Amino acid sequence: MNAMSARRIIITPGEPAGIGPDIALAIAQQNWPVELVVIADPSLLTQRASVLGLPLSLRHYDEHAAPIAHQSGHLSIIPVALTEPALPGKLNPANANYVIRTLEIAAALAAANKADAIVTGPVNKEVINEAGTTFSGHTEFFAQYCGVAKTVMLFVVNELKVALATTHLPLTAVPNAITEKDLRAVLTILHNELQQKFGIQEPRIAVCGLNPHAGEGGYLGREEIDTIAPLLVQMRAEGYTVNGPLPADTIFTAHQLQQTDAVLAMYHDQALPLVKYLGFNHAVNVTLGLPFIRTSVDHGTALDLAGKGTADAGSLKAAINLAIKICENV
Repeated sequence: MNAMSARRIIITPGEPAGIGPDIALAIAQQNWPVELVVIADPSLLTQRASVLGLPLSLRHYDEHAAPIAHQSGHLSIIPVALTEPALPGKLNPANANYVIRTLEIAAALAAANKADAIVTGPVNKEVINEAGTTFSGHTEFFAQYCGVAKTVMLFVVNELKVALATTHLPLTAVPNAITEKDLRAVLTILHNELQQKFGIQEPRIAVCGLNPHAGEGGYLGREEIDTIAPLLVQMRAEGYTVNGPLPADTIFTAHQLQQTDAVLAMYHDQALPLVKYLGFNHAVNVTLGLPFIRTSVDHGTALDLAGKGTADAGSLKAAINLAIKICENV
């Protein structure tokens, strides 16, 4: 699968009661230079298309056929049946297994090199856990499915790239999760994937401190002195360009970013407020460290917008475009 016309992108719309089906249908209304294959219940898509007044022609995915460029109003589909009909805006734990099944099928296809990338829509973690399946997020799900010990969550907003050292953890658990071993693994994956997926030959990574003002010489915490700074010294000696630890409140200034290819934040809410402020509805979440390409939207299920025709598909479009761009680099 080398020619651009031979790319195949798998899309999982996510929570069936949310805007995932809406935005999947929206992006289907334009031509794409790749084949888009959605994993979903056909009746869900046809019913939602009818509600939204969007033309839709579904064709069953044929893994033996060569991928073809997407044509407006059409979608290739891998059918997965809902347990119960999905009503826009109404979460139903009975359909949690449906969501998980779509992710399993997508991962299996990508791992078998039958798809070039996976693009995921938003899911509702709470309803999946309520249904009895432990689920902390797409990133952790795909890592476990693939047997990968470590992955990195990277957010891309235009030219800004921000990775997370820890992901979905309570704030009280973050300091103990910032270990030399784990931080080295994250930085190594980030460095390698910036090279391989983004074509940056000598990545420059700016590393946030954990505490306010990067600990202020130990007065506001010792994680920088005891763990982060010593590791960065070691990695610089090994040839990595890693700058820090730097105060998180100044690391995102224009001057600093001009000298940086990616920023590594220590925890979720150290980075995500800025990412969503700068790029809500066009930011993209990328999972690094998997054996396949996976990008995702930057927003939630927006149950209040489902089925109303007002959902913005900008983040899904950006996720598909970034997946295509990464495909060109690998």
